[in-house]
Amino acid sequence: MSLLSRSSHALVTGGGRGIGRAIAAALTEAGGTVTVLGRNRATLDDAVASGAAQYAAVTDVADPASVKAAITDAAARQPVDILIANAGAAESAPFGRSEAALFQRMMDVNFMGVVHAAHAVLPGMLERRSGRIVAVASTAGLKGYAYVSAYSAAKHAVIGLVRSLALETAKSGVTVNAVCPGFTETDLLEGSIENIMKKTGRSREQAVAELSKHNPQGRLVTPSEVADAVLWLCGKGAGAITGQAIAVAGGEV
Repeated sequence: MSLLSRSSHALVTGGGRGIGRAIAAALTEAGGTVTVLGRNRATLDDAVASGAAQYAAVTDVADPASVKAAITDAAARQPVDILIANAGAAESAPFGRSEAALFQRMMDVNFMGVVHAAHAVLPGMLERRSGRIVAVASTAGLKGYAYVSAYSAAKHAVIGLVRSLALETAKSGVTVNAVCPGFTETDLLEGSIENIMKKTGRSREQAVAELSKHNPQGRLVTPSEVADAVLWLCGKGAGAITGQAIAVAGGEV
């Protein structure tokens, strides 16, 4: 039985496209009222127009004031019962060319974006003694990959936060978990594919195969598969699941 009902309000950061949009659509289909946050007004408006979400707000998750303002407005409309901290960004470079600024960018979006959103929703959840927080991390938070040390470090930090916050909230009625997708068919991954093609001269098919080889199933993950895992974590049957980092990666980790 789902936790979701027409009275449940779910907030999805980075909800205008890719995995975030798939999660928003799944939550809406399950009966929730969904607000999507992101930096691109056009993709957010399209998510609402398509029926994947009901409300949208332009927000930069790396800016704590922006996040707080957007979530305060959303919560004033309806208390936030579910937070999906999905917004993220990826940059690749050898460690020797990964300057401090690159590490800071990856931490600001991928880690501090989760922190800012959780800070904004958690007081209300604790007061109501009910809530779900799910961070979309990555298999890069469970293992290392070459040339993405900054991204991997940020995603490892997300999982550490999830595990610690889950212990703090264990008796509160709030659960805190992470899902860790492997390489997933999104526009973000398209950038990686194009980068491989540009730097190695490989075809698109060869570039996709290079990424797919990490998955023992020999394929890319789909956004809907990640959304299904998130939806389960938001259900009543997952009330005893907290502090977990669940890989959606075909057995890679």
